[in-house]
Amino acid sequence: MEEKERKLGIWGKYLTIWVALCMVIGTLAGKYVTGLSDGLKDFSVADISIPIAICLFLMIYPIMVQISWEEIRGSLKSPKPLGLTLFSNWAIKPFTMALLAWLVLSVWFVNSLTPEQINDYRTGLILLGIAPCTAMVLMWSYLAKGNMGHTLVMTAVNSLTMVALYAPLAVLLLGVSGIVVPWDTIAISVAVYILTPLILGYITRNQVIKRRGLDWLETRLVPKLGRVSIIALLVTLILVFTIQGDVLFDSPGVIGIITIAILINILAVFGMTYGLAKLFKFSYQDAAPTALIAGSNHFEVAIAVALTLSAVAPGAALATVVGVLTEVPLMLGLVWVCKRTKGWFTATST
Repeated sequence: MEEKERKLGIWGKYLTIWVALCMVIGTLAGKYVTGLSDGLKDFSVADISIPIAICLFLMIYPIMVQISWEEIRGSLKSPKPLGLTLFSNWAIKPFTMALLAWLVLSVWFVNSLTPEQINDYRTGLILLGIAPCTAMVLMWSYLAKGNMGHTLVMTAVNSLTMVALYAPLAVLLLGVSGIVVPWDTIAISVAVYILTPLILGYITRNQVIKRRGLDWLETRLVPKLGRVSIIALLVTLILVFTIQGDVLFDSPGVIGIITIAILINILAVFGMTYGLAKLFKFSYQDAAPTALIAGSNHFEVAIAVALTLSAVAPGAALATVVGVLTEVPLMLGLVWVCKRTKGWFTATST
């Protein structure tokens, strides 16, 4: 099937510039506008920021409108991308993150951190590494022009497997009993980021096609919705860096150390998965979202669990917050890498 072009206009063409500006605006606003960061932090439910949740909904709903049920059914008939996603997210990424947490904190920078800091940041990094992304990756795949049917199926499966595997892996890798799965955080995330946008997107798509036709949907409505997604992404960046960006000023040295571990892990897991997708002869449209999902994390779940462990690892939440600030700009960079290497892959998966 011929790929539909996704035109994002000035917002997409100069996205790198807008992202940089939003990160700077958010960081400065959080640091210098008195009470703004704390006020936004308090405006949350189950450790999910309500303003960010609204923006993520506005980011994802326009994408859902563009997904047809034929794409979803086709994805269900092609299990290899889903299998590789599960392998990378659960058999590889948690263990590479645990290894890197030990290597970076306990070997490379052992003289720069106290034993308590090493324990706390290691805990936070592992909690981040075992929380696969279920929301933002829809945007990354959309920007990379990936198979959105596959992306949706993968995020749904990630949500289900996280319920079963998160706590056992956390106990295994941390050696801490009593890990509490944040059921409310997961449930609200799935409802706001997947189910509600999916249902409303399906209704919108059906009604528009019925009343105006598929051509009107793709040529008139979709470009406008694309701009909504990009603007919502940029506002999300401002909010994220407003709420959490103050940590960049408070402990820049520690933030840099934690960032190294997160950065290496994302690049390593992404690169391994992208390489395996090439080896298994995936199409680009399947390879890009598979690798992007493998590299990204669900920071809200990680933060929620880290907060429940504050008694034994009070600094763990800091590492999960650094994950947010590191991952978002890095994933946008990996979207660019995917688009630049599109020619490496076949037209269809085999």
